[in-house]
Amino acid sequence: MQEWAIISSGAEEHVLYQIANAPMREYPYAHFYIDNVFPEDFYNRLRQCWPADESLVSLADTGRVPKGAYRERFILPFTQSEVAKLDDQRRDFWTEFGNWLLSQRFMQAVIDKFAPYVRERFGEAMFSNYYSSESLVVRDQTNYAIGPHTDAPHRLLSMLFYCPDDDSRPHLGTSIYMPNDPGLRCAGGPHYPHDRFRKIKTMEYRRNSLFAFIKNDYSFHGVAPIGTQPVGRDVLLYDIRVQQNESAAPTPQSGLGVGILKRLIGKRS
Repeated sequence: MQEWAIISSGAEEHVLYQIANAPMREYPYAHFYIDNVFPEDFYNRLRQCWPADESLVSLADTGRVPKGAYRERFILPFTQSEVAKLDDQRRDFWTEFGNWLLSQRFMQAVIDKFAPYVRERFGEAMFSNYYSSESLVVRDQTNYAIGPHTDAPHRLLSMLFYCPDDDSRPHLGTSIYMPNDPGLRCAGGPHYPHDRFRKIKTMEYRRNSLFAFIKNDYSFHGVAPIGTQPVGRDVLLYDIRVQQNESAAPTPQSGLGVGILKRLIGKRS
């Protein structure tokens, strides 16, 4: 266990380095894509310890979405209570992984990467917001698809760690879209038909890669139908949420409030 903790700590520094030095692409909204986001030995262990199908539940049955929606998406919330249900080997891996992935330090580093775009969305109010992170282990099955959307208003940014065994299905990646109507803006919520948009770029579904992007009212993205062949799409989702009334924040120890954010970013001009 001690040796594994050292490997996991090295993985944390590797991921933070990769994120901090990733080139930011600003068209049509801020995003970046990283290959080899984890060290190879860590990624191999991640694949070995990926939760078995019986540990996952259909998103349609979780209460997170309307009943019956997204039945082809299966998830395991990356929380202590859910990880505790895994077998010993998987539990040890995901516990150690979660100790840093869901830490304030990691969240601070990601917000810092996107700081100019957070300011663009909130102005000086960015320093009075409350931020928290969430992660889901995801397996998308055949026929899964998501129409172009911008994400819910409470979302600050999203990161998708792609976790396939090989690079044979790059087309399964999430795509960036632009609306045919250049004036279309969406605060978040609805998913639109694909035929109202043009696809700009598919962030290829390759092993050990990461696609990350800021949420705004034109951050349209989606997934084309996986198709009829039986395939799976393994993704580790990491989201940062924003709450604009800090006094309502339920668990300050797991989030990031005004004081820490100011020390981290400062009032940049």
